[in-house]
Parts: sequence; C-alpha cells; structure tokens
Amino acid sequence: MTVRTTTLDNGLRVVTHAMAHLETVAIGLWVGSGARHERDGEQGIAHFLEHMAFKGTKRRSARRIAEEIEAIGGEINAATSMEQTAYFARSLKGDAGRVLDVLADILLNPVFDSSEIAREREVIAQEIGAKEDNPDDLAFEAFQQAAFPGQPLGRSILGTLETIDGFGRDHLEAFRLRNYRPATMVLSAAGGLDHDEIVDRTAALFAALPHARAPAPAAARFAGGMERREKPLEQCHLVFGFEGVGYHHRDYYATHMLASILGGGMSSRLFQEVREKRGLCYSIYAFASGFAECGLLGIHAATGPESLGEIVPVIAGELHGLAATVREDELARARAQLKTGLLMSLESAAARAEQMARQTLAHGRVLDSGEIIAKVEKIDARHISTLLETLVCPQRFCGAAIGPLGNLEASETLMPRFSMNGAVLPDGGAAGGAESKRDGTIGP
Repeated sequence: MTVRTTTLDNGLRVVTHAMAHLETVAIGLWVGSGARHERDGEQGIAHFLEHMAFKGTKRRSARRIAEEIEAIGGEINAATSMEQTAYFARSLKGDAGRVLDVLADILLNPVFDSSEIAREREVIAQEIGAKEDNPDDLAFEAFQQAAFPGQPLGRSILGTLETIDGFGRDHLEAFRLRNYRPATMVLSAAGGLDHDEIVDRTAALFAALPHARAPAPAAARFAGGMERREKPLEQCHLVFGFEGVGYHHRDYYATHMLASILGGGMSSRLFQEVREKRGLCYSIYAFASGFAECGLLGIHAATGPESLGEIVPVIAGELHGLAATVREDELARARAQLKTGLLMSLESAAARAEQMARQTLAHGRVLDSGEIIAKVEKIDARHISTLLETLVCPQRFCGAAIGPLGNLEASETLMPRFSMNGAVLPDGGAAGGAESKRDGTIGP
C-alpha cells in the first residue's frame, strides 16, 4: 500500500494513496470542525459556511467555480457532519493542480457577499423544509436530541429558521477563522497521483494559514429518554437505541459487529424475525455511530400504527435472545461484512481519500487494514454478549417515535423492556440476565 503522509510547517497534514492503475484522482480538504463545534446561537453555521464556500471568492464568482471544475470533466461537492466538514473533488489525474487551486481558493478567500448570503439562506430554509417533510430524518434528529439534549451534539446540523436568519458575513468569517486551522485539517488524495507533487502544490497554496489549533468542543453528556412526536403519517417511524462507545474505545469494532448481527442485512435477526417471519414492517436495521468520546447503538423501523403494540416487544425480545446466545455463523457473517466494507473502500479513490482523512483526524494516522482486521478477528461470542449486556439497559436508553402514536406504550413501560436484568419479554416472562455468569465488563 503506497500511503504517504507529510506534515507541512504550519501543521497541515497531506495524506495520499497512489493508485497507479487509475486515470483519475480524488482530492479533498477535511476540516475537524462541524456542528458540535458551534457555540450558543450558532446552530447551523458550520453547514451554512460549507454552502457559502461555493458562492464566490476574491478570484472567482460562484458560476466560475462550477464552470472551472466542470470544464475539465470534474465534480466538486462538500458535506457537513457533527465533527467534520469536507470539501472534495474528482478529476482526471492531469488536472489535480487545478482542483487543488480551486479548493484552496474557496477555503481561504471566500467573500461572503451579502446578496449571496441572503440567497443561500433561502436555499437552506428549503433544505430545512424538506427535512420536516421526511419522517426518517425527523426520527433520527429526535433520537440524537434525546441522547444529547441541550448541547450541539443533540441539535440539527441544518440549524433552524431562526438561527440561520441571523447569520451575516461577520458570523461566518468568525467561525471560519476560529475553526479552520491547519493543525486540525487534512488534505487527502487518492488515485493517479504523485505524492511529492501534491505536497508541493498544497504547501504553496496553504502556506498563509497560521500554525494554530482550533478550540476543542465541549465534552458530550449523554442523557437519554424518549422523544415522542405526534404527526399525521401513514406509518410510525421508530428509532430505539443506547449510549454506545466512541471511535477511540476498544469496543468500537465490537459495537459495529453487534449492530451487524442484530440488524445488518437480510440474514440478521431483526430482519428475519420482524419482517420475514412476522411481516411487521418493510424496513428494519441496526446501526452503530461513533464520535470522539461517545457513540450510539440504535435500531430503526417504520411500521403501521396497528403494529406498534407488537413490534416493540419483538425487538426487545431479539436483543435478549442475542445476549443469551451469539451463534458462530452470525459472528462469521459480521466479520465478513466489516472486512468486505473495509477492503471495498480501497478500490475507490473517493472512498479511500475520505477514509484516510477521517482516520487521520480521529487517530492521527492512517490505520492499516490488517490492523483493523486483526482486531475484528479477535471478537468472539462472549465479547458480543457481554457488550450487549453492558450497553442495553434503561439508564443508557434513548429513543424517538414520529407518527400516529396512539398504540405506542408509555415510556415507563417501554424503556424497561430494554433491560438485560428483569425486563419483560414478549411472552410476559422474565429476561435471563440474572442467570448470567459474566462479570459485566466490556471487552475480552
């Protein structure tokens, strides 16, 4: 694997993976700043800033930015998450220099024209409106809010109509200068490239950035609880979950394996029991998400209001069944899914550039695939069962429900179902947690 990393004098890291068989290159600048870095009153500004990067610089108009990339057959885009903002592009390998010049320009020289700000405010307002019409988005947003209320990690990345209405040039520039610092930025590129050439061009373009680190966000505080929002929909959208672990935790990969076994495909327990056997929903799956020091393990399902009384205890029952017995064939499938996803990312220049950037921001280096696979191979049935018993409890529970919720039981009876000790199972019996011989610790 031809991965190389160079740290420039100002602290900006340049990471590349030369893929000699490719005629294209994917290049991006990942900033370790996202929605959770916003201060009070700034909700949505990280996302607003990302939009404004394409709305004109001191050298290029908004139209010229688009035309210059598309004239070479390339494409350019950006995305904002809780902890990062990414600006990335793809082109033929011979045009890497031009792509780098455009990326540097939009990041270092935005003009934040007032008329463009006003126009983009309307665009983002439409984006917020589209979210309000999407019950899936609303359910996940409510789930995040239940987990981390009253703090940036529990707020919408898009912001609100009220907060975005107050953003002007000075607000955007202040957020950019405070958070877009080279020590917390990574220039990542993969494809048909020469590392030294990328480094030289990046050094010349970003030399003006001062050597400084952005302020760290406040530590997350998991609270949990249940968010219920009545809405006149055809289906009820449910997200149930638990406080998980961050990507530095030793159980990070085990949590992803747990989610895979529980609801990571058509052969998973939830899909087979809830959809295939009982026909209670069209879509159901489990997921694990990680942040720097915290994370979430969750389950999403959408079902008709008449099925609410049955689907919740069935989901809880599958959690209890998994804690009691983790089969070797399930472990093998989960390992294979994780390894395949990891190795497939090595075959796409865009996916590889993103993977390297995220790993560098999170861990300070690009992780070797063999190192990750070795960790995954060590995870056994005891590890999964013990982890599940530790994570799944009412104190770590968070949930959200959107739709006609008249048949959804009260939180006081719903939450105890998700306990490994004394919870009520679908048939009214007690969970078998009290018989467990495990010591309750996480990890092997």
